[in-house]
Amino acid sequence: MGEFKHYPVMLKEAVDALECKDGKIYIDATLGAGSYSELILERIMPSGRLISFDIDKEAINFCTEKLKDYKNLTIVNDSYTNIKKYLEKNKINEITGGIVFDLGASTPQLTSKTRGFSFLSDSKLDMRFNQNADFSAYDVINDYSEHELVRIFSEYGEERFSKRIAKKIVEKRKTMKIETTKNLVDIVFEATPRIKSKIHPATRIFQAIRIEVNHELDNIKNTLNEVLTLLSNNAILSIVTFHSLEDRIVKNILKENSRKSSVKDGVYEEKEPILELVTKKPLTASEDEIKINPPSRSAKLRVARRINKR
Repeated sequence: MGEFKHYPVMLKEAVDALECKDGKIYIDATLGAGSYSELILERIMPSGRLISFDIDKEAINFCTEKLKDYKNLTIVNDSYTNIKKYLEKNKINEITGGIVFDLGASTPQLTSKTRGFSFLSDSKLDMRFNQNADFSAYDVINDYSEHELVRIFSEYGEERFSKRIAKKIVEKRKTMKIETTKNLVDIVFEATPRIKSKIHPATRIFQAIRIEVNHELDNIKNTLNEVLTLLSNNAILSIVTFHSLEDRIVKNILKENSRKSSVKDGVYEEKEPILELVTKKPLTASEDEIKINPPSRSAKLRVARRINKR
């Protein structure tokens, strides 16, 4: 079995939240290295069913071997954006147990020396979760206008020097193709002033490009709204996010669907909520977990239960 090491953040908390029961259907929307799936499978034996999705072929190959002994597992090499299509195609009407999302890139993706997610190693600009996709980080950096670059660096990276960096990229493109992560890191260093910070100057830029390449925020928003219609009564949503942009989307969707009233065009309306918030405030990783895996310090877990489905 090949190496595909990934530290599962808040593994116990996220799976505990699902209240796993034998005989129910569960979804792992982001299979990764299979840690969430494996723990769910252990808890829903012998007749529960788990369907796990991942668009990354490396993750699929790894988990197909790792989890081969579980007969109640179906692994699907597809994006979580197609959960509804898959269930409809396979005549599964509802997710009766719950669904877990571990959003963002996995450790193997971020630390790969060949896939372009990391500014710590030199490789081709790529950043595709789906390696069969045509659109990559190379296209963003070499084809986007200065205005478009400023937008994604500002919106998705919350980068304070977005204008400087975008201007420098466009300037460099006049004399060279920006093909590698090192090319891009050098440009970022050249465009930004030296300031004291614990964060590498290219961190936010790489995050922004990765989000743009993989349509991460739109995918989260659209999929969560679809999934709500698939959950049966008392089924659970358990969602781990890793940065404020993801968390804001999740928080707003859960909050909006748990409200008992709304105001639209100045008109107050009572409504029947379809979610009950299990976590009023997000759970965060323990100090012990953060010591073992420092990136977990930014993770947030939000949990909600489907209610009032007729």
